[in-house]
Amino acid sequence: MPSPNVGEMEDRGTLLCAVAAVAVLVSGMIELGTEVWQFYSGTRHVLFALVVAGTALAVGVMRRLPWLALALAWLIPVCQVVTGTPLVITQAAVVMIAFGLARWGSPVILWLSALSILAGAVTAMVLLGFDALRITIPSASWYLIAGTVNELGIGWQIGTFLLLGALLGMPWLAGFALRISDRARTDLARAARERAQAEETARIRDAQTRLARDVHDVVGHSLAVILAQAESGQYLADDDPAALKSALATIATSARTSLRDVREVLTTTRDSADDLDQLIGNLRDSGHEVLSSQEGMPLPLDEARRTTAYRVLQEMLTNAIRHGLRGGALIVRRNWADDAFEVEVRNAVSPGTAESSPGSGLDGMRERLVAVGGTLSASRNGDVFVATARIPLS
Repeated sequence: MPSPNVGEMEDRGTLLCAVAAVAVLVSGMIELGTEVWQFYSGTRHVLFALVVAGTALAVGVMRRLPWLALALAWLIPVCQVVTGTPLVITQAAVVMIAFGLARWGSPVILWLSALSILAGAVTAMVLLGFDALRITIPSASWYLIAGTVNELGIGWQIGTFLLLGALLGMPWLAGFALRISDRARTDLARAARERAQAEETARIRDAQTRLARDVHDVVGHSLAVILAQAESGQYLADDDPAALKSALATIATSARTSLRDVREVLTTTRDSADDLDQLIGNLRDSGHEVLSSQEGMPLPLDEARRTTAYRVLQEMLTNAIRHGLRGGALIVRRNWADDAFEVEVRNAVSPGTAESSPGSGLDGMRERLVAVGGTLSASRNGDVFVATARIPLS
């Protein structure tokens, strides 16, 4: 189930604050109707209504405007002390404000609210000590609270400080815990998105690499055949137009095949799974001498291994044509064992030439083989270069 986004969470928090503000207003109206307020004048009732309205406003805006909620939480009690208006039970909603500021306030508001809890507890203790602050709660409840504080044996001042600190500190800690939880979920969601983007980028790059390798194999093989035929045309007799036409037809066929393969790669981005015999046969038809042998009983290969075998053999033959002795025979040996399929290509090289890797396709062949758990070995033995690819069958 997908988690709600930031906008949905903000809307939900704003709605909860609005509902809590309405609850504060209703609670204030109920408190105004109690017998405690029957002995106060109409002026006190107006001040009471302002206190309740200001408290409800602070609760309602603590999600969107936490700084205003914090300012009202301080401004209302200060005005009550100045005007001599007693604290009302409805102002217990300040615990919701402490919770909201810890959960949704900015870092500055977060720590100002924490300091405000300590400062508020100390201020209330001092004001109660000088009888400058009154609370409109029933006498029985007040005596119960005072008796509980006295039973602690730590003095009413310290007891009052601890009681107020606990009443405000516990919801603040709850809001802070949810704040950390929300941030953790946000960080996890961001990490998941970044991981998905990284995986998608890696997939795209892998596809691009595979596409480039396919185009290299197809075009490199065809161009090697075309180049060999074009260069052989220099040695044809001028009075033998049939041989010239045959060479040109081979060049056209190779180019047409290359275009078809490239079009297939670009449109489907999938490797060709043509038969290895057809690949060898096409090379023979282009005029190259290829000696092919096969040992063991051919076994079916899955698509990935068939593709790898085809492309690797294609690159082996391309390198043999490009770097081998001109006019020399290419020897292709295929060996089917119980656990692996091996294909080997041998080609003669000019005596005295430096020993070097035949072309840049070896890395591409190794990458293909590694992808299916295979290996590639390439070495020169005298005037013969041997490349062997091994593909596991399971």
